Amino acid sequence: MRICRYDDNRLGVVKDDRVFDVTEALDAIPAPTVYPLPTHDLLIANLDSVRARIDALLPNASSKAVSEVKFLSPVANPGKLVAAPVNYLKHLEEARSNEEIHHSNQVLEIQKIGLFLKATSSLIGAGEPVKVRHHDRRNDHEIELAIIIGKPGTNIKKENAWDHIAAYSIGLDMTVRGPEERSLRKSIDTYSVRGPWMVAPDEMGDATQLDFHLTVNDEDRQKANTKDLVLDIPELIEYASAFYTLHPGDVIYTGTPEGVGPVKPGDTIMAEFEKIGRMYVAVESA
Repeated sequence: MRICRYDDNRLGVVKDDRVFDVTEALDAIPAPTVYPLPTHDLLIANLDSVRARIDALLPNASSKAVSEVKFLSPVANPGKLVAAPVNYLKHLEEARSNEEIHHSNQVLEIQKIGLFLKATSSLIGAGEPVKVRHHDRRNDHEIELAIIIGKPGTNIKKENAWDHIAAYSIGLDMTVRGPEERSLRKSIDTYSVRGPWMVAPDEMGDATQLDFHLTVNDEDRQKANTKDLVLDIPELIEYASAFYTLHPGDVIYTGTPEGVGPVKPGDTIMAEFEKIGRMYVAVESA
């Protein structure tokens, strides 16, 4: 099942290039009654109940063409965005060899440098534009497979990691180049793109050998396969959960391959993943 958020926070199912409105399925989510509110995403935490309600609604649901909707981030309230730097060897090589990327920072292997966090306030969907700041610097695209955590856990063993995944989507880990820490440069408003929808594991199947690519204004920039991840999906979940408790709705950006490059206002980014789909993201000035 491919589930999306769109327009004025509607809930939809994507099928045959149409979006079916199943917003009523959100009634399956228990309303929080106490303060403080949960630190996880309520839709993802109750996804099994929501999906059961979707199955009942779908046969009679109204629909719109995919081209007619504005896609929002599939997860509205992630507790955290975890990201994996230099998790493809060829990207590690290009980062070390290109001063415009490393800015005299030492670029270590992921096993040494670890993971980092992006601000949740940077999150947008495919139907929203990336808004470039710091026009005097290089602002780069980075396409990544994004994992949505469904089952909470800490110190998760890699052999159990697949059980903690709720869905997958396409991620863009946008970044402004410079000498500062990654978390600062990658947490700018709109610099974490997710979408266009999320795909459940039962439809996704094997996520370990996915072809994916990115273009800017129809120019090929990045092309790779998830089989080339340095730390694979279970290893990333094991690594992250050794430091943070993972909650429903948390997102793990798995890393980008070689070919990262600059974008500017007026550009259009196309990101496509096998078994997920394709999204077009506009670039504007903040």
